[in-house]
Amino acid sequence: MKPSDVGTSDGRTNRMPIREKTLADWARAAARAADDKLGHETVVIDVGEVLSITDFFVVTSGRTPRQVRSIVEGIEEQLRILDCPKPLRVEGQDSHRWVLIDYGGFVVHVLDEESRRLYDLERLWSDCPRVSWQEGWTT
Repeated sequence: MKPSDVGTSDGRTNRMPIREKTLADWARAAARAADDKLGHETVVIDVGEVLSITDFFVVTSGRTPRQVRSIVEGIEEQLRILDCPKPLRVEGQDSHRWVLIDYGGFVVHVLDEESRRLYDLERLWSDCPRVSWQEGWTT
């Protein structure tokens, strides 16, 4: 069962069931919010066919820990405005080298440039389709 098939532990009903389009819209909104905070090389990857725990990864990076923190805050603020469910967990905020924001149906990865090169998530998930998140942008 995928996260989009179940409700949240706090009983919020807007997560049961979630349409795939809505998850994609929220992932795109997270990507645009990262871009607004100057996130670098932001991508949205559709991992739903190969990963049972989530449907989309949003991957972006910042040049400094301060910028990583700013990107994370911008994403959280924008998704809160859009009435997206609260993250299930946020990890990595102590060092701001790799912050993971788990929304269940999609996961946002905000990495510093060194961590992004080291872990190379795009290569790891290179067989998965990319999702267009910019107006006029094509894959």
